[in-house]
Amino acid sequence: MLQVGEAAPSFKLASTGGEEIELSEAFRGHKATIIAFYVLDFTPG
Repeated sequence: MLQVGEAAPSFKLASTGGEEIELSEAFRGHKATIIAFYVLDFTPG
């Protein structure tokens, strides 16, 4: 588990545009990046 102030590990995810983006690419040129995980999206019930 990460602690406050630790760097996030590098990983890749699909963007909303359908292309794959790496965390380090998302940070490049930006002061802040928001990553949101919606566990229950696209699940029945």
